[in-house]
Amino acid sequence: MASAFKPAYLIHGDDHGRIAERRARLRAIAEQEGGAQGVELFEGDASTPAAVAAALNAFTFAIGRRFIIVDGVERWKERDLDALEAALDALAATAPDTTVAFFAREDGRLKAPARLLDAVRGAGGDISTEATVKPWELPKWVIARAREHQLELDPDGARALVAHVGERQQRLLRELEKLALDVGPGARVGPDEVEELTAASAERRAWSFADALLSGEAAAATGAYLSLRSQGERLPGLIFWVSSRVRQAHRVALALQRGESPAQIKRTLRMPSRAADQLIADARRAGPDVLRAAIERIADLELASRGGGSLRAGARTGSLRGAGEDTEALLAILALAF
Repeated sequence: MASAFKPAYLIHGDDHGRIAERRARLRAIAEQEGGAQGVELFEGDASTPAAVAAALNAFTFAIGRRFIIVDGVERWKERDLDALEAALDALAATAPDTTVAFFAREDGRLKAPARLLDAVRGAGGDISTEATVKPWELPKWVIARAREHQLELDPDGARALVAHVGERQQRLLRELEKLALDVGPGARVGPDEVEELTAASAERRAWSFADALLSGEAAAATGAYLSLRSQGERLPGLIFWVSSRVRQAHRVALALQRGESPAQIKRTLRMPSRAADQLIADARRAGPDVLRAAIERIADLELASRGGGSLRAGARTGSLRGAGEDTEALLAILALAF
């Protein structure tokens, strides 16, 4: 019976979290297949082309499939690969029960050597690239990863998931795994299911707080602020999210003022369709001047929270601390809920 494992693998790229996850998964599978004695690790100073070549050429009495896991190949030099190339070229004939997996956490000029990629291909191996995805490509990436979990995630659902839990790929993968467990294989998932089933992060709750301000919902904004503070969120972090949302609304208001259509503006917003519609409506209602004034007031609040002064007095008289910090923030919320 043919083995499900190929002779060699190379997993490389700049998504270090995903690479670490794949390495851990392979090691767990390897130990399940052949026990701890069937896994050889090369990492740190021990990870050299010569050492791996020697291991591939070594005779072993191990029973079952033998796995060799090699870290740090992004530090290897092309000139040092002669012996390893020869060992990989002969691997299928000399050690058919051996699988070697190379891991390269690439960064800047640190790359897996091109000769290693060619050698892995020549040995009948598999090469995988784990690259950090650009923010605007995340919805498409999320849809592809959802298919791997036997989920049909529509574009609005993908955008909702990114908006809900943020842009960290590992966090998105965890949420997809949870969705798959909740809805089962083959299910279709849209924005409503994403909203209901995925975990609400502090970032997402902060966006909701900012959106309540933009919508003029003072009571909802106050409740969201007090809830976030009770959960340990710091004022500077909340100010960042509010400032980001208000600045985004200001850009939308300026675009509307220039005569751009809502459809044109929506294409520039990385958020679910309904959320984009609401933001455009809020920006239209408030207008550029009001939003500019709001940005200035938020800047004053940020300065005061960092020890720059008091908003109520209008003078730089002292820093905000404890309950005074929350009092200033709540006064600002009432003023900003235009």
